[in-house]
Amino acid sequence: MGVEYRAVQWNRQKRLYDFVLVGAVAGYLAAFGILTKVMFPYITDEIMLMRAFGSAAFVLLHVILCIGPLCRLNRKFLPLLYNRRHAGVTMCFLGLIHATLVVLTYHAGGDTNPILGIFVSTPVTGPFAGVPFQPFGFFALVILVLMAATSHDFWLANLSAPVWKSLHMLVYAAYGLLVMHVTFGILQSEVSPAYVVAVALGFVTVLGLHLTAGLREIPADRGVAQTPGVSDSLDGFIHVCPVNEIPEKRALIVCLSGERVAVFKYDGKISAVSNVCQHQNGPLGEGKILDGCITCPWHGYQYLPETGASPPPFVEKVPTFNVHVEKGQVLVHPKPNPPGVRAEPALIETYSRRGEEADSATSTRNHLLRPAAATNNT
Repeated sequence: MGVEYRAVQWNRQKRLYDFVLVGAVAGYLAAFGILTKVMFPYITDEIMLMRAFGSAAFVLLHVILCIGPLCRLNRKFLPLLYNRRHAGVTMCFLGLIHATLVVLTYHAGGDTNPILGIFVSTPVTGPFAGVPFQPFGFFALVILVLMAATSHDFWLANLSAPVWKSLHMLVYAAYGLLVMHVTFGILQSEVSPAYVVAVALGFVTVLGLHLTAGLREIPADRGVAQTPGVSDSLDGFIHVCPVNEIPEKRALIVCLSGERVAVFKYDGKISAVSNVCQHQNGPLGEGKILDGCITCPWHGYQYLPETGASPPPFVEKVPTFNVHVEKGQVLVHPKPNPPGVRAEPALIETYSRRGEEADSATSTRNHLLRPAAATNNT
């Protein structure tokens, strides 16, 4: 988290991430160039570079789209998510180089405006192979440039998280356009089916990971129904789980009235907040409490569990929910409080201590009764 907008200060993790990212891209470009020259010795350098940068951008986009669902399936991938924006900007840069080479090679030498040439230079000559493919790439690049230009947190704060998130969800539209751009381009220039198979495998991988992660999230979106007999005195509260089902300093995510709620247990207390982080709509319930604050697993934004407000001087706030603990069961009212409004934590020590005192009293009574019983038997 940052108090103000300023130049990014690269720490050791970011430097290592960027070093690996740039190294991987450079290695890919070098390997592509060498293999292309070996397999196709008569190819021009312009075509080779065009394909190298274009394919590098396309492969990197697949990696970027796989990071999100992989993090949902395994938390070990979260470090990639922290720096995913760097990969996105890099991918956009590679795409811009590819597009520049295309325009300079095919459209800059004629009388037609180079941008207009993208739309009129490829006539329709057949059902599939003749489909103009360059416009698909043009519109995809427009989306990617818009996303790269608004990737800084300045735009996130000024556009608001929901608007910013909706804008950056256009990456899937860009991906679909690029799949069509690459597929129809291959059909016009290549005879081997291996290239189409490779694109299809990439598409199936991205789609499969998203479907798997989505199916895993379905149980969390099933609304919690009132359990009869759990509480007759707390009107409107809904039973969500036993206290012992919530890990210490972590949360259980439940769906109440169509909204995901993160119910945290910490220091003998229970608090509930909205599961949606105000930074990038990250899942707060998948984070943990560090230094007394709920810490988002995506980018480390923090909120106080009692109020849903970020500690000063930060100003982010999330809605809170009223909670109650009765006989070891957690109950939450489904109506959220306004963001930043304090909701008194429910204490769980009372019930535990009563149980311990009852167990202690029973143990003492049994201990005192045993000698008398033994004497009577004698």
